Amino acid sequence: MQGLPDVINTVEELDEMLSRPTPPLIELMKGLDGDVMILGAGGKIGPTMARTAKRAVQAAGVKKEIVAVDVVELPKLAAEGIKTIRCDMLDLAAVDKLPRVPNIIYMIGRKFGSTGSEHLTWAINVIVAYHAARAFTRSRIVAFSTGCVYPVMHVMTGGPTELTPCNPIGEYAMSCLGRERMFDQFAETAGEKVLQFRLNYAVELRYGVLFDVATKVAAGEPIDLTTGYVNVIWQGDACNEALRCLALAESPARVLNVTGPETICVRRVAERFGRLFGKEPVFAGQENGMGYLSDATEANGLFGNPTVPAGKVIEWIAHWLTIGGENLGKPTHFETQDGNY
Repeated sequence: MQGLPDVINTVEELDEMLSRPTPPLIELMKGLDGDVMILGAGGKIGPTMARTAKRAVQAAGVKKEIVAVDVVELPKLAAEGIKTIRCDMLDLAAVDKLPRVPNIIYMIGRKFGSTGSEHLTWAINVIVAYHAARAFTRSRIVAFSTGCVYPVMHVMTGGPTELTPCNPIGEYAMSCLGRERMFDQFAETAGEKVLQFRLNYAVELRYGVLFDVATKVAAGEPIDLTTGYVNVIWQGDACNEALRCLALAESPARVLNVTGPETICVRRVAERFGRLFGKEPVFAGQENGMGYLSDATEANGLFGNPTVPAGKVIEWIAHWLTIGGENLGKPTHFETQDGNY
């Protein structure tokens, strides 16, 4: 990896930083057979995933097409030489028309707005997953999931490992487990190679837990400390690890917790932003020690620690907000422990 910049000033610089492929990913692309298709490439992480894959292929010097699929048009990715396909994956006939690509990154999901329209959340998170799992039985599939399939746990436990039984809270989390089970079914019955990528809080400069805390500090708004501890990982590292997981997909499906190596104290993050902004953070509530945490010892053993540490992301976010950088307007609601989004 190239050296980390002191600051990031533009969206273009941010996209370049987010989509840097690591040497192990570039090496993987040299031996990976077939093209790579990203289902759900229009979400928060999808464009970074597509760009990272494209740059890794180019750096590897191999011919491999990167295909980005979403329910909406993706003109920016198309302009960057990535093949784009518009597809409503609730439509089984439309899914059947997609190319049968050997390598699939599955990123389709619905979270916010779930309360009050639970039927749509279940349809997107479960029916679409069934359509994809049914269609790509001969592919390697890295299926994005979430730490929310685990129970809320106390910080003193160290968080759930891959062996911790699932116990989702609320309909969103239940539907995420349902999404996993669709891929599990075809991994068990059709030999589909699957890795369940249980990601806990990807962060960058325009959204994420660290961004949420920073914006509240900057605005003088109270920070709810009820969920006082979180795990995060730089979005670029999450994308590199997901693509490398194509080589780890198995039948039956394999599970992998993915996040940074440290458990981060929300209060201390807010105090750090306070020093950077020259403002005193305002707190509300008290830590109850509980939260959606993950023990990613296995993933960090496989891939090493993230290339961008959380402390550097905090510095970047502080500068980003100071210069009026873009906000995606998608708060994480990391404070939530009751499963209602």
